[in-house]
Amino acid sequence: MHISSRRRCVSINKVHNTHISAALPELHRSLIDIVSVMNRPENDAAMLEAAGLSFERALFPLIVLVERLGPIGVVDLAGRVGRDYTTVSRQVARLEELGLVSRRAGTTDRRVREAVITPQGKIATDAVDKARERMALALFQDWSRSDFDELLRLMRMLADGFSAAPAAIAAST
Repeated sequence: MHISSRRRCVSINKVHNTHISAALPELHRSLIDIVSVMNRPENDAAMLEAAGLSFERALFPLIVLVERLGPIGVVDLAGRVGRDYTTVSRQVARLEELGLVSRRAGTTDRRVREAVITPQGKIATDAVDKARERMALALFQDWSRSDFDELLRLMRMLADGFSAAPAAIAAST
């Protein structure tokens, strides 16, 4: 009984994996489309304009990440935006000059420089959030509540899976 149940389980898993493998190119194309749109400089510029902000576009993702994840080390921040540490360090210095972030020694490791949002920076990211909400409401206006809720649930599942993927791959080898 266990053997046949196990064979059935293996067969079901094989069909499931085959389905996923066949659908992966479309998933990959969709992710590329989303990332491409999100990384377009003109979209960041439009978001800054909609938020009533006028600083360099390259600073935009940094201030958002500092507000969402801060205090955050500059090395971690550089890794998250795919830029060189020295470039991000200069850009964080610019945000500090603008009064949008402050830098301090790390709380657990004094050698690490952390970026922290300032009250003025929080006002700026709140304006970005309001602009993003206006844009999202327009995008999702024709979606049903259940479709939107399902998207949210699945996006969280996908994001969590991506976060866990390197550890899961290492554990399976």
